[in-house]
Amino acid sequence: MYKLLKQEEGHARRGEFITPHGTVQTPAFMNVGTAAAIKGGLSAKDLEDIGCQVELSNTYHLHVRPGDELIRDMGGLHRFMDWHGPILTDSGGFQVFSLADLRHITEEGVSFQSHVDGRRLFIGPEQSMRIQANLGSDVAMAFDECVKIPSPREYFEAATARTYRWLVRCKKALAEYNAAPDAVNPGQMLFGINQGGIYPDLRVEHMKAIAQLDLPGYAIGGLAVGETHQQMYDIIEQVQEHMPVHRPRYLMGVGTPGNIIEGVWRGVDLFDCVMPARNGRHAHLFTKQGIINLKNEKYARDESPIDPACSCPVCRRYSRAYVRHLFKAGETLGLRLAVMHNLWFYNNLMAEIRAALEEGTFTAYRAKYAKLLDTRI
Repeated sequence: MYKLLKQEEGHARRGEFITPHGTVQTPAFMNVGTAAAIKGGLSAKDLEDIGCQVELSNTYHLHVRPGDELIRDMGGLHRFMDWHGPILTDSGGFQVFSLADLRHITEEGVSFQSHVDGRRLFIGPEQSMRIQANLGSDVAMAFDECVKIPSPREYFEAATARTYRWLVRCKKALAEYNAAPDAVNPGQMLFGINQGGIYPDLRVEHMKAIAQLDLPGYAIGGLAVGETHQQMYDIIEQVQEHMPVHRPRYLMGVGTPGNIIEGVWRGVDLFDCVMPARNGRHAHLFTKQGIINLKNEKYARDESPIDPACSCPVCRRYSRAYVRHLFKAGETLGLRLAVMHNLWFYNNLMAEIRAALEEGTFTAYRAKYAKLLDTRI
């Protein structure tokens, strides 16, 4: 369930998304824990400490290892990883894109060669829903095909039509799993995914079609995979007009702080991206002045925190010089502290955006920070 609390100039929305494991204040960033853990050594307790509202895990990876049936037997993903807030699981569909050399697509679904041990796997709409039902997430993403940009329009047409047919099957399958007496999370919700590349007519046609299915939420997928930022923004603007007002809107796999601010401006409620954790593991850290590379020599004797404007657990305690030393010495603590800071930065960014929306100052916030936060110092 989604409650629209306020809408500022443009399409920016302040809302609440109610799930079986808690209410999410939106706009929100979902912290990516691919294999039920944040890369960089963060625990579920750490996620609580840095203001995470939603944890996101990967259906394909958990199916391969340790196995979704094992997680079901352990009480579901919430209990398995000791995270008690909302969880969203992707469908495995992105692996159609990322494992292009290891897959074969048919109307029934996609056969994969496991990246772990080479065994053959098959995931279709029904299998994806079964896996996600076993995991017991609050939001299950529909099984879709994410197509590389650029690709021929004819392929986008075929893939988008197939994604719609898969969505119909997903809806039917998840309803059956939710109705089972032993369902891990009978309140699990299905989000449909809009596809169509950078072709506005395909995007709009597909969005209109999936909106008719009256799903609990909708995502814009297939972006941040080769198009320009402006092309992405144009697609969001064209699609959002046809997205149900009283359903949450999720922009998948995006992005930089500036991308998020611009996405909120265009009416998006939910975001996810591996960027803050991945950048953190390479000592690229986000600050209110821009992005710094902590490995640079100029920080060797810098006693200031990573970001003087930051109140995260890392900045309250450690200096740039110390965290830089950890990276140079190959100490894993450096990765942990850097990832913790970056994820706190993203979650705090969303809190600031929500406050600006409540105060009617988001237009000014966007003007000040959309470009600044993406600038490399």
